[in-house]
This record gives sequence, structure tokens and C-alpha cells, in this order.
Amino acid sequence: MAKDKDSANIMIDFKSTMKMAVNSLKVNKLRSALTSLGIIIGVSAVIIMLAIGTGASKKVQANMESMGSNMLTIRSTSARTGGVSMGVGTRPTLTLKDAIAIQKNVANVDAVAPASSEGKQLMYGNQNWQTTVYGTTPPYLYIKNYEIEEGRGFTFEDIKNSAKVAVIGSTVATELFGDVSPINKVIRVGNVPFKVLGTLKTKGSQGPFDQDDLIFIPITTAQKKLFGVSFPGTVKMIIVKGTDGDTLNEVEKEITELLAMRHNIGKNQVNDFEIRNSAEFQEKMKSTVKTFAILLASIASVSLLVGGIGIMNIMLVSVTERTKEIGIRMAIGARASDIRWQFLIESFMLSMIGGLIGVVTGIIGAKSVEFFSEGMSVSISLFSIFLSLGFSGLVGIAFGYYPAYKASLLNPIDALRYE
Repeated sequence: MAKDKDSANIMIDFKSTMKMAVNSLKVNKLRSALTSLGIIIGVSAVIIMLAIGTGASKKVQANMESMGSNMLTIRSTSARTGGVSMGVGTRPTLTLKDAIAIQKNVANVDAVAPASSEGKQLMYGNQNWQTTVYGTTPPYLYIKNYEIEEGRGFTFEDIKNSAKVAVIGSTVATELFGDVSPINKVIRVGNVPFKVLGTLKTKGSQGPFDQDDLIFIPITTAQKKLFGVSFPGTVKMIIVKGTDGDTLNEVEKEITELLAMRHNIGKNQVNDFEIRNSAEFQEKMKSTVKTFAILLASIASVSLLVGGIGIMNIMLVSVTERTKEIGIRMAIGARASDIRWQFLIESFMLSMIGGLIGVVTGIIGAKSVEFFSEGMSVSISLFSIFLSLGFSGLVGIAFGYYPAYKASLLNPIDALRYE
């Protein structure tokens, strides 16, 4: 019974302390609002920065996936003329037979596509457009996540016959045909006529590269009738899609061994090709964006600390102003713990009220950034909201403890004499 009575008394004392803390905040509404302002700014800044960082991360990931995932790009190495390197892909060492060998002999390979590309002028009627022409095979569209919007793609039969057919990107279709359907129309690529079989769905830009400003034709047609090659059957690159990301490094190793054997490269010789792993590049980009997001959030959290310092300063002033009130409370029986709890509750409530307002302000601010900034994407997560609220509550307690502790140490007699 005694324990129950003590528990009831504690609850009554806490409710009384809570009520006094709330009343104190109500009496000084303007000061309370100004004290919470630092927390409001800090919380809203954290939410906005995290939303921008998370949005950027998701956009980078989506852009990477649109360019193809689990992908290896094999290019011939650089040719050298008079000691000057001519750049990657200028030494013709890769062939169509290499691509076929990779497809047949390497495990965990989903698709393989050889490719060569050159810039060409396109013409239709009185319209013309400069773009990049890719000579390749049907799997290239699958590997790079291109989808047919209208018409169809070319087939292996078209490759066998070196057919003069093409699939064009949406940018090319708009520039040459406007609103007219390009299907079965004949365009000139350089001076060679090509029949348009299909158009591709829009993918958008990836940095400075417009993924829709291109045209695909059969690789054999490109070699024999458009580009011309010094060595028959050679290609500039081979694109390989692995079955999953976990086995991509093993696939890369097997391809390296296979091509070294096919090209008669000894163990101590330098390979005449190089392989780029898209998974490694994607991980680096994700890591960079994540670091950027953490940096933004860290900078924004500084304003929360500034807000906490503001709360501590105001609470210290409040202790000085209410010294006599504290003395009266202690004289009529209030314990030091009651005084500490009162000031801690005031500090916590100031920070949490500021935190809640900051959450609303942060969400509105993040959406405003997305609305007014062209192309910028933001992503607001519950994690960022709870993190900001939790941090603001922690700031309120941490910076409110010292003023509360100082108030609880006041001598009742000295406090009553304070003027």
C-alpha cells in the first residue's frame, strides 16, 4: 500500500510539474517562439538536405539502370602513331567471332552484342540531323534497356543479309519527321538509303549524353556499306550482360582469359583489349552521392546545434528571471528534482514544438525545391523525419540539462531574497 501511495504521489508531482512548465511557456509566448526558431530552421534544413541527397541518389541509380545493369564493356586498346596514343578503341583487335565465342564459352552470360559507332548526317526530305549511328545486333537493345515504341527492331536475318534497315531514337524521329510516323519511311544515312523499321521509347539524357539521339543498324550493314573497316569483321566494342551482379567479376575474369587465348597473348604480355565493369562504376557513383548526402545533412545539423545553444541561453536567462519563483516553490516543499524536471520539460517541449513545425516547413521546402528546380528530384523519407525529431528532442534535453541543474542548486533562502 505504501508503495502504491508513493507512486501516486510521484505521478501527481510530475503532472503538477508538467502543468507549470506548460503554463510558463504560455506566459512567454513570443520568447518561446523565438527560442524554437533555431530548432525549426535546423530541422527543416536537415529534412530538405536529406531529401535532396536521397533524391539525387535515386536519380543516379535510375539513370544507371536505364543505361544497362550487370554490364561489361570490352574495347580494343589504343593504337599509337609516332609515340602518340590515339585513344581507346583505335586499335582494331576485337571481332564478331570474339563476341560469338564469349556467348558460347563463358558461363553466367545473359546476352552479348558487338558494336561499332560513327557520327553521320541523316536526311529525310528537306530535313537533316547529325547523330551517332550504331552498327550492332538485336541483343544490344535488350542489354541497354531500349524498348520499341512503334514498329519493330531488326532481326538476325537482317544481319545475315546486311539489310539497309534502321531503328531510330525519339530525338532523331522528332528532328526528321516531327509528328509524322517514320515507320517504313526511307532516310539517308550519309549517302546510303535506310528503311526505318521502328522507333524507340524515350529514355532521356544521361549527363551531356542524349540517350535518344542515335540510330541503330545491323552490324554487317555498318561494316560493309556505311563505315568501312580496315580489317573485315572487326568491331569497336563488345557489350556483355551478366545474369546477375554477384557473378560479374567472375565473368570478367573468364572473358579476359578467353580473349587472351584467342588473341595469342602470353602471360607476361599486355592485353590488346580492356574491360570496364559497370557495377564497379555504379557503386562508386552511389558511394559518391551517399557521401554528398551525408555532407549536406551534417552541414544542416549544425543549425540544430545552434538552435540548442539558443535554447540553453534562453533557459539560463529564464532561471535568473525566475529565481524568486524557484525559491517560493522550494520553500513550500518542491524538491530539487521537481525544479530540474520543470526546466527540462520546458526545454524538451520547446525543441519538440520547434521540431514538429520544422518537419512541416522542411517538407514544404523540399517540395518547393523540386517544383522550382528543373530536373531536380527530392525524396522525403520517414527515416529523415524521425531522425530530425529525435535529434531535436535530444538537443532539447542536452542543452536544457545545465540550466535545469543550475536552477535545482539554488538555495531557497537566497532565492527568496533575490531581486
